Amino acid sequence: MPSDADRLRDAEAELAATITALAESEAKFRAIADSMPQMVWSTLPDGFHDYYNARWYEFTGVPAGSTDGEGWNGMFHPEDQDRARARWKHSLETGEPYEIEYRLRRHDGVYRWTLGRAMPIHDEAGRITRWFGTCTDIDDLKRMEQAKELLSQELSHRIKNIFAVVSALVALSARQHPEARAFAASLRTRINALARAHEFVRPHTESSRPTVGSMTLHTFLNALFAAYVSDTGEARIRVSGDDTVFDDQAATSVALLFHELATNASKYGALSCDEGSVLLTTSLVADRYHFEWVERGGPTIVAEPERRGFGSSLAQLSVEGQLGGRLSQIWNPEGLEVFVDLPATALSRRRHALKSASGDGASA
Repeated sequence: MPSDADRLRDAEAELAATITALAESEAKFRAIADSMPQMVWSTLPDGFHDYYNARWYEFTGVPAGSTDGEGWNGMFHPEDQDRARARWKHSLETGEPYEIEYRLRRHDGVYRWTLGRAMPIHDEAGRITRWFGTCTDIDDLKRMEQAKELLSQELSHRIKNIFAVVSALVALSARQHPEARAFAASLRTRINALARAHEFVRPHTESSRPTVGSMTLHTFLNALFAAYVSDTGEARIRVSGDDTVFDDQAATSVALLFHELATNASKYGALSCDEGSVLLTTSLVADRYHFEWVERGGPTIVAEPERRGFGSSLAQLSVEGQLGGRLSQIWNPEGLEVFVDLPATALSRRRHALKSASGDGASA
């Protein structure tokens, strides 16, 4: 049976081995952290900063230990300090990961945009034992994004002007050739419909952004149908059903489709009568998006038209050629009904990306 002296020697040896292992582990951590291009930091469970890697001190130029505790916040741009402190406090209180963009002062006094992130470390009981975080300099990326946005807005503004110039040229030509006025008027309405679609999806500044609400399909359609109202100001084309995210990849085709349907309804269908109306119902079924256009209160339909007009051909081309869907029409005596079946991803790159990320789409 081991003596007390033996047990003491064994305990001392085990303690020495543990201390050696911890020292080696800490040395490895510091070597890894100091070799990273990001600034790395760590805090106690209450948020007290007690460690920064070498990159932090290289970037900020401050003396070692001077930003321990709450000293880190003074390194941020004055306009960002309250926001950063509030966000950090929220993470400490809730245990939620910390993520924020702020301007961090470099050693030369220049503030650069930085992405700050932190994750909590939990023990077996679920208690937070430490926070580990990083700061990544994203200033160059920010400047590139701003330059790209500025260029995009300039290009979009020029496209908007082109629509206006083309519409003006059509109007001028119609005055010089009275016999073409009907054709010119029809062409101008189509150009204006495209211009409205472009206005919705083009890059905007805060001052130029449309004020009709978030950019969803229903918002877009309601803006497109804003001109079709009764004498009392009530909408004659009502949109209901499942809304969805929507972007510029489908705006032109959707605008042309429903502009043609609304124009034809105004000339020959339900909207050509004072009491007529249209109900457009949208529905998301699995990975398909459906439109149901139902006209009521217009002239009685005797038979399906014998020939297809340009507008009908354009609507068919927009759905089948551009959106990869199907379009069908039923000429009921009480009014035209149009059914459109699209892949849900045809309306939004974001939906397509989400679907791919979930594993339903093509593999990466």
